[in-house]
Amino acid sequence: MNNSNPFKNFKNDIPASIVVFFVAIPLCLGIALASGAPLFSGLISGIIGGVVVGALSGSQVGVSGPAAGLAAIVLTAIGTLGGFENFLLAVVLGGAIQVLFGVLKAGVIGYYFPSSVIKGMLTGIGIIIILKQIPHFFGYKANLEGNFAFFHIDGENTFSEILNSINYISPGATLIALIAMGILLLWSNVLVNKGKIFQLIQGPLVAVLGGIIYYVATKNSATWSVSSDLLVSVPVPEDAASFFGQFSFPNFGEIANPQIWITAFTIALVASLETLLCVEATDKIDPLKRVTPTNRELLAQGTGNILSGLIGGLPVTQVIVRSSANIQSGGKTKMAAIIHGLLLLVSVIMIPTLLNKIPLSVLAAILFIVGYKLAKPALFKEMYLLGWKQFTPFVVTVLGIIFTDLLIGIALGLSVGIVVILIKSFQNSHFLHIEDHSDGVHKIKMTLAEEVTFFNKGAILKELDSLPNESILDLDVRKTRYLDNDIIEILEDFSEKAKNRNIKINLISERGVQENPDSFIQFFQLNPKQ
Repeated sequence: MNNSNPFKNFKNDIPASIVVFFVAIPLCLGIALASGAPLFSGLISGIIGGVVVGALSGSQVGVSGPAAGLAAIVLTAIGTLGGFENFLLAVVLGGAIQVLFGVLKAGVIGYYFPSSVIKGMLTGIGIIIILKQIPHFFGYKANLEGNFAFFHIDGENTFSEILNSINYISPGATLIALIAMGILLLWSNVLVNKGKIFQLIQGPLVAVLGGIIYYVATKNSATWSVSSDLLVSVPVPEDAASFFGQFSFPNFGEIANPQIWITAFTIALVASLETLLCVEATDKIDPLKRVTPTNRELLAQGTGNILSGLIGGLPVTQVIVRSSANIQSGGKTKMAAIIHGLLLLVSVIMIPTLLNKIPLSVLAAILFIVGYKLAKPALFKEMYLLGWKQFTPFVVTVLGIIFTDLLIGIALGLSVGIVVILIKSFQNSHFLHIEDHSDGVHKIKMTLAEEVTFFNKGAILKELDSLPNESILDLDVRKTRYLDNDIIEILEDFSEKAKNRNIKINLISERGVQENPDSFIQFFQLNPKQ
């Protein structure tokens, strides 16, 4: 696909950008709220993530903005650093460190995460999206838009908030959420195939417009109205001066403060890791299977964070919720991300009052669809059929994300994945073939793998010690290209034991067969490729 003309795919990118815009509004505000930062700072980072990072990034479908995974770090840092302006300096410096990561080509780290963990991350996030939006769907104001952790600051957790919502169901919010869900399903399953107009005008836009009309029409109803605290809440400036007064600027006077630098490095590290994980996940669900240049992504994210910190925004990363919404809505190029950022900018300047008439329950319905597409039940069956080595890290990642948070869940899944690799390495370090001679002498052929490391010490030592006395061992190293010194020492020690146990050793290498070699250490030093 040729993307040299950025306007070529406008028919796909504009509808997708509108969907991402409606998803981004509550997330930007919610993450700012969860971070203890001014609400406007979330919108700033959403605009920077869309326009600046979107333009500089090499990702065609990734969308950047304020990151839920950084909310706890931001909340703590604002308090410990002595104010929001000091924190903004840490964001600027963190962005500069990210640029340095990109220059040093640290983006390669993203390629070392197992596929099962990435799929688990996508599925876990999909389930979390659904769980976090259930209270909003039924009209319970729980401030969950940006909170993706299981335990909340107020002492509640994901499931207790859902149970609480049962006692506070709003008939009006629930009704318009059901109507919106019906529109979305009708649009995607029926109408989208009936004509080009239904492909150009996306179901989420119709659902949002329906929500605004419903709110206005039922405003005076005692039963079916949607209360103001169940609506989107964008800051509404009274004039140009009050609008520009919402911007904050970093306090460069604290640049020598070591705590600022510690926070900056933490932001750079966590934001880079979250971005690289999302890049890997986004590339997997991109229908065109394009590959994002990870080092360029770090440069783009770092530049975005420098600019965001300079004008009062939160740290930005590439985020899977917005990226997956973009892909599912048909976005083809980076123009969708850029346009979504421009829509955020125009909306907060020109139509904040109209945005504040959108029921959160309608946005919850939109996110339900996004979450379901990320966490389809069929994926669990697919991973199960791949075997326990794929299924176990996948499930651990999913459960870790649901019951802790994003980064801890990924760390748990990765840890299990490493254990699986070690078990696999333990099992595949060597292969045995046993024959019985007519005279009753056992002949055992042990073939070493291509790479044998200290991880395999236990398995090989166990096999050697279990060999029967007065047997013959054919040790085949013809396929072995790397043999750890620990293994060579084991073989050297065993050659002494073999003499006492009357075990004959035939070393089979590319040079031929050597009977009872005098020194394994000397042999492998002279033949390093064996």
